[in-house]
Amino acid sequence: MKTEKKLKLGLIGCGKMGRALIEGALRDKVVAPEDVFVSSRTPSAIETITSELGVTAVETNVEVASRSDVVLLCTKPADIPLVLLELANESDCLTSTLLISAAAGLTIAQQEKFLPLGVRLVRCMPNTPALIGQGAAAYSLGTSATDADAELTCRVLGASGSVIEVKEKLINAVTGVSGSGPAYVYTFIEALADGGVAEGLPRSQALELAVKTVQGAAGMVAETGLHPAILRDMVTSPGGTTIEAVCALEDHGFRAAVISAVRTASQKAKEMGE
Repeated sequence: MKTEKKLKLGLIGCGKMGRALIEGALRDKVVAPEDVFVSSRTPSAIETITSELGVTAVETNVEVASRSDVVLLCTKPADIPLVLLELANESDCLTSTLLISAAAGLTIAQQEKFLPLGVRLVRCMPNTPALIGQGAAAYSLGTSATDADAELTCRVLGASGSVIEVKEKLINAVTGVSGSGPAYVYTFIEALADGGVAEGLPRSQALELAVKTVQGAAGMVAETGLHPAILRDMVTSPGGTTIEAVCALEDHGFRAAVISAVRTASQKAKEMGE
């Protein structure tokens, strides 16, 4: 019986997103702690992730790549060119390594120009709910990436939530919907709770009701597969309280504001890569 090769996973940049993806991979037993190698310019981040997750810190980004089958690039977008050049200057470390870049705004072409021909790169956009295993990520394959790399990407990113493949031209739209989307939802939850407080509910109770309502409504969409408009109609009685509230949302441009937020975030991601 053939034994599957143990995956060795690297992380360059130990911020919240990088840590979330590593935690997911560990939690889902995609990789063992002793097979995770990390580097960061921030000593405190290295100290925290190694002490809490039991992973191995190494001195350089090149060492991360040379010891890993897959490397997650989770630095700030502005730092990505320098990291890629550093790896390219020691190109032997990239011979059999898949790079998965989470840099917002930077296209595959913009990143591949810093790498030797044939290096396998995947561009992805995860989001922060990956911290609790409820992330929503999308990815696009680079020029030399293979179907096997797509499966490997799904294996790594899927450990922290759901993952889909999209055409690269849509990655900025993904940024607007799911990459930045949690912030819109947090704002809505806060506003929903504020409305309850304005009507006399204690803050803690209003917040609990708001959180559970959002969780439940999202769960209904996911579990039933019904269009949100159909589910909304199911709780919107003629002449009732809900239709009055929906009308108030429309009067204040709620739908237009959300669409505008998505388009603004998408455009900003595009500008970051120009």
